[in-house]
Amino acid sequence: MRDDLVITVAPCGAETMRSHTPAVPYTPDEIAEEAKRAFDAGARMVHVHARLDDGTPTQDAGRYRETVAAIRERAPELIVQVSTGGAIGMTAEERLGSLAAEPEMASLTCGTVNFGKGVFENPAPLMLDFARAQVEAGVKPELEIFDAGHLDNARWLIDKAPLPGSLHYDLVLGVPGGLAGTPANVAMLAGRLPAGSTWSATGIAASFLPVVSTALAMGGHVRCGLEDQVEVEPGVTAGSNADLVARVVAIAALLGRAPASPARSRELLGLAPR
Repeated sequence: MRDDLVITVAPCGAETMRSHTPAVPYTPDEIAEEAKRAFDAGARMVHVHARLDDGTPTQDAGRYRETVAAIRERAPELIVQVSTGGAIGMTAEERLGSLAAEPEMASLTCGTVNFGKGVFENPAPLMLDFARAQVEAGVKPELEIFDAGHLDNARWLIDKAPLPGSLHYDLVLGVPGGLAGTPANVAMLAGRLPAGSTWSATGIAASFLPVVSTALAMGGHVRCGLEDQVEVEPGVTAGSNADLVARVVAIAALLGRAPASPARSRELLGLAPR
């Protein structure tokens, strides 16, 4: 079995609330406990959004430091990736507060997209500022792709920032207003990536299983978690983020793939050993 799969867990995001599922974590300790359970189930990277105790999303630098420190205490082998997307309506300055936690990676959204009833704004000057801030901080970007045109924006950023080395992409599909989460769209986007890139795919809500299965069959990596989907399969609510990771591991096994070791995961993503 090929142990070349990197699973990213997104424990809470900025949108999922306890009205959606009581399992979503809010506090630094809760997020860290979910990250540890997901690591034990096979996750090798954690995509971090910080929350206040009442669940309000925040990009406060101090809250991110506290959250990341709690994760590293409980699961020191996890790759830590923070969000610079934050929540809709946050300023650029707010969104960059997460870099203060000294992560290994950070998300870099490659374009504006309708996002449910709101608009996730990422105009060209902001994207370029974010790319350069990540390079200056020594943080590897993960290029987030919500629509087909975002790949062209990513190429512009790579040249303009510039962004060095081989890069990692996350194909986020199924957001209302973005590209649909279908196998055909996973294949189309993956086929347009630059040679030497690594990539993962995220299927929002009901597109979870079609997107995951396609990415695994194509040799890609996968992101899952309560940020993106609350059902482990149609009609069955996940009891934790680890349930979603375990579902990915089970599908991967059918295709002859297994989670990479922590050290191998860093190697695959071009990150320095810890």
